[in-house]
Amino acid sequence: MKNFILIILSLLILSITSYSQDEERLRGTISGSVIDNHTKGKLQGANVYLMGTKLGVSTDVSGEFTIKDVPVGAYALRASLLGYSDLIQTDIVVTNIKPVVVLFELIESTVEFGEVEVTAEYFQKSPDVPVSTQVQSYEEIRRLPGGFEDVVRAVSILPGVAQVQAGRNDLIVRGGAPSENLYVIDNIEVPNINHFGTQGASGGPLSYVNLDFVNNTSFSSGGFGVRYGDKISSVLSIDLREGRKDDFGGKATIAATQFGLNLEGPVSDKGSYLFSARRSYLDFIFKIAGFGFVPEYWDFMTKANYDLGGSDRISLVGIAALDNVRLFNDTDKKRFDNARILYSKQNQGVVGITWRHLFSSGYSTVTFSQLYTDYRYRQDDTLMNPIFTNNSFEREWSLKGDVTYEIVKTTELSIGIQSKIVGFNSNLTLPTFKSSYGKLISVNSSFDTTALKAAGYLQLSHGFERFRLTFGVRADYFDLIEKSFVFAPRLSATVILSPITNINASAGRYYQAPSYIWLVSSPVNRQLRYIGVNQFVLGVDHLLRSDTKVSVEGYLKKYSDYPASITQPYLVLANTGAGYGGSQESFASFGLDQLISAGTGTTYGVELFLQKKLSEIPCYGIISISYNQSKFKALDGVSRPTSFDQRLLMNIGGGYLFSEKWEFSTKFRFATGRPYTPYNSDGSQTGTIYNSSRLGVNHSLDVRVDRRWMFSSWTLITYIDIQNIYNRKPIDVPRYNDRTKQIEQSNAIGILPSIGISAEF
Repeated sequence: MKNFILIILSLLILSITSYSQDEERLRGTISGSVIDNHTKGKLQGANVYLMGTKLGVSTDVSGEFTIKDVPVGAYALRASLLGYSDLIQTDIVVTNIKPVVVLFELIESTVEFGEVEVTAEYFQKSPDVPVSTQVQSYEEIRRLPGGFEDVVRAVSILPGVAQVQAGRNDLIVRGGAPSENLYVIDNIEVPNINHFGTQGASGGPLSYVNLDFVNNTSFSSGGFGVRYGDKISSVLSIDLREGRKDDFGGKATIAATQFGLNLEGPVSDKGSYLFSARRSYLDFIFKIAGFGFVPEYWDFMTKANYDLGGSDRISLVGIAALDNVRLFNDTDKKRFDNARILYSKQNQGVVGITWRHLFSSGYSTVTFSQLYTDYRYRQDDTLMNPIFTNNSFEREWSLKGDVTYEIVKTTELSIGIQSKIVGFNSNLTLPTFKSSYGKLISVNSSFDTTALKAAGYLQLSHGFERFRLTFGVRADYFDLIEKSFVFAPRLSATVILSPITNINASAGRYYQAPSYIWLVSSPVNRQLRYIGVNQFVLGVDHLLRSDTKVSVEGYLKKYSDYPASITQPYLVLANTGAGYGGSQESFASFGLDQLISAGTGTTYGVELFLQKKLSEIPCYGIISISYNQSKFKALDGVSRPTSFDQRLLMNIGGGYLFSEKWEFSTKFRFATGRPYTPYNSDGSQTGTIYNSSRLGVNHSLDVRVDRRWMFSSWTLITYIDIQNIYNRKPIDVPRYNDRTKQIEQSNAIGILPSIGISAEF
């Protein structure tokens, strides 16, 4: 590792003192297509040109374009067509290694403003989801300091999103628990996209999605349409790119936590493929550092697509993630430290195939997928005897179909259905365990079942002169719980005040089924109902200039029927699902108590979001400020802040492109402390003062420097990323040490430097 760091530093120094004349002569190619946002039909005659240059073309009869002989560098690309709003895509990084592929989805313009010039859109979003949605490109995710090039971690800079602790992807969206987030990869719904995931929730230390596969992501923090269901807080939709169609290529990477290899290339003249394999090297670092435990993981991804001719296309996605934690109990201290760890061996797999068909006024999509997760949890005492084991297997077979039809220019109808066959097997063993609250818990349960989940939705969207209204209804069914059928109406609207100002609003009912693991410990738990939420969002967005937007949103969420503990009247499962769990949280996230759907809650807040896109001014930036409150009531009827109630969140990030070679970026994060339950001097905790104390504020500054070298047949990219550069170590949640019989005030992680290098060919 030391030698590797010296090599990277040497290359960076060399780059400052050397200059390649050949680099000035390097050229690349931009290709892509322009389609209608609603019908997905290809648009002929659209003008596409590189802003700040004289390079440009028009799309052919297939809606495709190619711009050749483009000097290497970063550009903004503009597409325009009469009757449609202009669209600008930034962060178009041209290299000489492979063509850049760009897809434009233009929205028909239905509003006339006379002599007022309508600025081109850097910030286009679907008119059917006008609120609480942000799109991040590959480059925006890649360059984020402290983000580890992770699609989930990149979301944390957006308004309303909190992280429970450093080094975790447990997203807290507008006060909601980590179990309330939905992940969608190329139209495939995935319960959790993280390594070492938390069962029943959606967090983990690091995502298994390879960023090199990602075209862009769309994140909705609330108010999403009826197309998505069975989650109540957020949707992260990940759009994967296609592989190269011109030639074979690849990329080798050594990053902050892993190394990997990507391969891609054409399949005849009608398709392409992508493949990647990655492995962590944390086990080598942990061993050298003398840790008592070692996390290991592998992940594999593949995507293939094929044009069937005419209006039909199919794509295949496959993902596997293999995780394991090994323990070294060669000393008393390591055995004691490891006895505080809930460790796991976990395997995840996803495979799905999608068929898309275009017709004259719309398109249809059919996706069949299968996913599984094999959980093996265990925690031992200091004598290495098990105090908790959980061997669970979750499998879903899913078939869903969607049809979108443009009735007339201003009216669109969407219909979709989905069915899931759920296979679930779990064996839980917890010999008598006394929690810090004094409750005795004992579980020895086996559960094996097959269940049916189904859903259907209908959505109608209509645009008036300066007003667009979208109404939808969704129905969900789960035959394993009480009140297995629910019905959810949703409404959203946009009022166009001017070419640069919109008012947006949404209101709707949202439902989420209890996590499978919550149904295991007692037959009583199978009487749980869907968790319900009424959501209301109101906001305004305004363009300060074509590349800079400011928005303000307020929201209110009213929860009902949240699972609550019968025997621990202060506990509602909205407070669980983050972190590594285990005995220090009394295994609460597994729902080992008898549960009843009686918890209620309220979250509300206001968010300010300012964003500048990369443009002719070679800088970009984000400012997001969120104020929110989140409170829940369990069976004791006391309104308490949730474990994730961080009142004030602020993120400031941005960067500057000095040239096509050098880039600097930084991110500052500030967050007020979240609640916790203090310990008594004897190590006990009291339910009556549950979540009565708070941690102090936390803030950190991350910086990153990127450098590109472009050679005739390959490209080298390096970066240095320093998290928490001023080494602030805030106090983490206090823990009671059974060995010393003392309350420990542990500190969060301090400064964390990392480097990365990748070679693309």
